Amino acid sequence: MAGKPGMWTLVRERVQKKSYGARGKDSTVRTKDSISTVSGLDELHHDDNTRMAVTMENTYQMGPCKRFSVAAVTDILEDVLTNYLQEERYEAEWSQKMIKTICEVIRARVKDLMIPRYKIIILVHIGQLTGQSMQIDSRCLWDTSNDVSASYSFKNRSLFGVATVYTVYFE
Repeated sequence: MAGKPGMWTLVRERVQKKSYGARGKDSTVRTKDSISTVSGLDELHHDDNTRMAVTMENTYQMGPCKRFSVAAVTDILEDVLTNYLQEERYEAEWSQKMIKTICEVIRARVKDLMIPRYKIIILVHIGQLTGQSMQIDSRCLWDTSNDVSASYSFKNRSLFGVATVYTVYFE
């Protein structure tokens, strides 16, 4: 057994033979200011049949066991937007970072409701208050019996924030 190569060694040797050696076929173009390299390793085709297929059992569940409460999600949105934006002044760079933070906090709090088989989509908009108006619209395929959305708007002297959560049932 000690004299035989391992399985991974054989696989590595096959890949190297198919890929024109260890580096692959390279074509290098040199110009005065730059070097461009194209590698033949990108041409390797992997056999998709070697992957293990994931099989899942049918649940035959056509609707949710527990539904999202619009009031609970609205309370989360109100709490998060108020806590994060109450004393803030609008700055463009700050708002980009704050949107990501607010989305992550909302996602964590909505997931804490522990309602299975729902996809959660969160949209947050923060803008400067300068007397302008703004309209936000969205479209999607919607199952009115299972899917839920909640939205909350916040405003202080310098900025406004709008957060919307869509919960879509995943069969």
